Amino acid sequence: MSRTFRWPASSALILLISAASPVLSGPPQSSKNATQPAPTTAQAINEEYTRKIKEYTTEKYFLTELVDHLPASDKVPSPDKVLGYVVGTPDKLTYTRDINRYMQELAKASPRVRVYGIGRSDEGREVLAVMVSDEANLANLERIKEVNRLLADPRRIKDESEAAALMAETKPIYWVSGSIHSPETGSPEMLVELAYRLAVEESALIRNIRRNTIVMITPVSEVDGHDRQVDVYRYRKENPNKQAPNLVYWGNYVAHDNNRDAMTVSLKLTQVMLRNFLDWHPLVLHDLHESVPFLYTSTGNGPYNAWLDPIVINEWQELAYYEVQEFARREVPGVWTQGFYDGWAPNYMFYIANGHNAIGRFYETYGGTGADTRERSVAPGQTRRAWYRPNPPLPRVNWSIRNNINLQESGVLMAVSYVAANRDRMLRNFYLKGKRSVAKATNEGPAAYVIPAEEKRRWGAADLVNLLRRQGCEVHVAAETIKTKDGDFPAGSFVVRMDQPYSRMADMLLDTQYFSPSEPRPYDDTGWTLGALKNVKTVRVKDVAILQGAMHLLDSDVRPEASIQGNEGRVYAVPNYADPGLALLRFRLADERILVAEEPFESEGQEFPRGTFLIPSGDKTRARVLDAASHTGVIAVALPEVPKVASHELALPRIAILHTWINTQAEGWFRLAFDTLGIPYSYISDRDVRRTPDLKAKYDVIVFPPAGGAAQRVVNGMPMQGDPIPWKATEAYPNLTGPNGAQTDDMRGGMGLEGVLNLRRFVESGGLFVVVAGSSALPIDYGLVEGLSIAEPRQLQVRGSVLNAEVVEAGSPVAYGYDEKTALYFAGAPVFNLRTGAEMFRGFGGSDQSQGGRETGRGGPDDPDVPQARPLFTATAPEPAEGAIPEEYREIARGMIPPEELRPRVLIRWAPEKELLVSGMLAGGSELAGKPTVVLAPVGKGNILFFANNPFWRMQTSGSYMLLFNAAMNYANLALKKAEPKDSKQ
Repeated sequence: MSRTFRWPASSALILLISAASPVLSGPPQSSKNATQPAPTTAQAINEEYTRKIKEYTTEKYFLTELVDHLPASDKVPSPDKVLGYVVGTPDKLTYTRDINRYMQELAKASPRVRVYGIGRSDEGREVLAVMVSDEANLANLERIKEVNRLLADPRRIKDESEAAALMAETKPIYWVSGSIHSPETGSPEMLVELAYRLAVEESALIRNIRRNTIVMITPVSEVDGHDRQVDVYRYRKENPNKQAPNLVYWGNYVAHDNNRDAMTVSLKLTQVMLRNFLDWHPLVLHDLHESVPFLYTSTGNGPYNAWLDPIVINEWQELAYYEVQEFARREVPGVWTQGFYDGWAPNYMFYIANGHNAIGRFYETYGGTGADTRERSVAPGQTRRAWYRPNPPLPRVNWSIRNNINLQESGVLMAVSYVAANRDRMLRNFYLKGKRSVAKATNEGPAAYVIPAEEKRRWGAADLVNLLRRQGCEVHVAAETIKTKDGDFPAGSFVVRMDQPYSRMADMLLDTQYFSPSEPRPYDDTGWTLGALKNVKTVRVKDVAILQGAMHLLDSDVRPEASIQGNEGRVYAVPNYADPGLALLRFRLADERILVAEEPFESEGQEFPRGTFLIPSGDKTRARVLDAASHTGVIAVALPEVPKVASHELALPRIAILHTWINTQAEGWFRLAFDTLGIPYSYISDRDVRRTPDLKAKYDVIVFPPAGGAAQRVVNGMPMQGDPIPWKATEAYPNLTGPNGAQTDDMRGGMGLEGVLNLRRFVESGGLFVVVAGSSALPIDYGLVEGLSIAEPRQLQVRGSVLNAEVVEAGSPVAYGYDEKTALYFAGAPVFNLRTGAEMFRGFGGSDQSQGGRETGRGGPDDPDVPQARPLFTATAPEPAEGAIPEEYREIARGMIPPEELRPRVLIRWAPEKELLVSGMLAGGSELAGKPTVVLAPVGKGNILFFANNPFWRMQTSGSYMLLFNAAMNYANLALKKAEPKDSKQ
């Protein structure tokens, strides 16, 4: 049913009038293509749909005149005609397949809509880009695409007059993306309605948007997780007397962290989005999130990312303040900016735009992980008026998904209309940011970054180069030695020039960061220097002479050339430089017997490091080694004789990655790294550990990534109350699946004490149990080890930083291939304490109040104390050995303290305080300096390996992968004699 509706002229033009306000945007932009709005024409509305919009909106102040109706069309189906319900209907969420089906039907019916598939998810679901504009723009779409590509690279434009002509010819693309975070369910519904409204409505506002922009819509970016969330929501609604499963899996690998992948672009989701951006070069990427009331529009609190052009930061403010003003004029409560998140780290998905000279922005609205309508109390801190929130949210609200849709859709229309009205100026900014990026090498610098050709970690160097290329950055290869004031770089060195359009993205990834501890608490990581985290040397070159060196541009990804040096030999030696390709080599040569050298050695005039692989020659060994090397980037050396060096056999370990049914966030990054490298593993749950007494029969190494929560929660799992909670695909809920076939009839209960005992038996039988960061608490709290504890620092401030660590036991297989110092990622916890033999005894009742240093008394810290009223006595007692038990307690302690070979020992420790920080934030470093980083604790025939750092963090830390892989391949030989401890003075 429909009736004629005339858009009120004052309302229809109000946004365009405000957009031209000199306070916000300067004088109206003009060109022959920036047309003024045409007169408003009468249009019928869909009365039933409009009635539902108002019915589902709980308060009139959550509805604007922009979205309080839906236009009718005789030719183009409205969402309800395809989906069967009005967008925003209570208790209704839409699957990805149905959203995509509607978009395809819309494109078939309207010449103003085109639909492109831009890629597929890990599980095969299609991700869409829906283009909405007027017929003339869509007919000229390929030319617009080409012009935007030219504007993105000003080097291809001969002069300013050509640039002006191109800007007048093209249209800016405004890209809106929904539901990267799967529990945030409002945006996919809203974007369905927005596509229809933009295609059909004839108001002056919408016509001007269509004429002067192209709106690109990706209704769901995390398509796998969205469908799981719809299943979980339906399960809850259809089984009101049962506890529904929590959304333990979103995408195939990670959950909330899928919005922290913009630096390494490792997830399919990010790769699809980045490829689409680099294909179309949209002016804006607007990502829709749902977490705070009622609408937050992003600018950030600061400190802002230090590598961005100031223009983009000003554009954040410009758009956000325009939206806040327009909502305030309409008396919509709780729309604000500034005081949420900081704008520092470039790991969010919208840095696909910010890092490439466009505008990345996001909303946070008041979601609800579903489509319920219910009373909600807003947190007190969010209802207070503040300088950045003069119009705060109400303390209590009856909230519906339709309210959420109204605010999102109104805000997006305001923002797109602003870009349409200021099209020329914003396109010029886009072009100017590209020009300034090209000028960066000779303007603010640096001129380039170089990965020297002599870099011994060839896989790591190639991985870093390919990452930069994935980001759209250009990488050159030196054709001859290039001499600069910053050093001479031989032929074959990789050169990342800063006179290119995406120089700022390369600079922010390769530079070092400093985040002042005096700033407000950071929102996420503060340091991410990728050269350091990948254990690859990068040189920041300021001398512009590097730009004159002979070099050629890479036109494809780098694959390290593999080879075997020397003729046939009795053994093939592969040096261990802690390069991850070496781990893959072991598994590719699964049928070969491989030894590993326990000490450095020299052969045929070449030096080989400790940990070198020794592959005895046999039938077809050379061919097999060469084939495996071609996939791993290693170089083997044929030696005529087996070197006379202590060695042991390298294992082909059976590795399991352990997850809980509470949280799978961090372990997904471990799985992704293993899968990307091609390292085989089994995927097991806490329930598998609970019901498998003989874990060693199946696995040699069990890796337990950070699981979230205290050790007690990990052991106990979800409370065993009510009915079983399944995570299992059924005909009714087909998306309740997990990676590698993970499923369960009941998510409740963790590994239990049975699982803890099974893990202990596993280690005692010779297995290696690897615990990382937070999961370290489990073997400590449940007494699997003794002497190791977790401290609670009082002054330490470190948040996602890159820190230096020192190898203490160079002879430990865990450290094979690493230099004396290496950079590691640290999130701030845990901080390990390791007690010596004497300190362990004190735990049984001994006491010692000595705090170290000299006693309180006369003189200074270096003077002797002189007890009074007795003859001067100059002899001194011998210093006790470190960790020695006092003589009078030794007999008592016998039998209570484990022998030294069974005590935990430090393999790697944090560097001294002055050398600790590489990149990020650090204060109170004295509480961390010298503390254990990697600890090996013998238990029976096996070991537990503790990591304070996370060696598999968001695919950024490939330089520390080999700490774990070394341990796994040498799991049966980790109790080698300790090398002399490295002396380090604090």
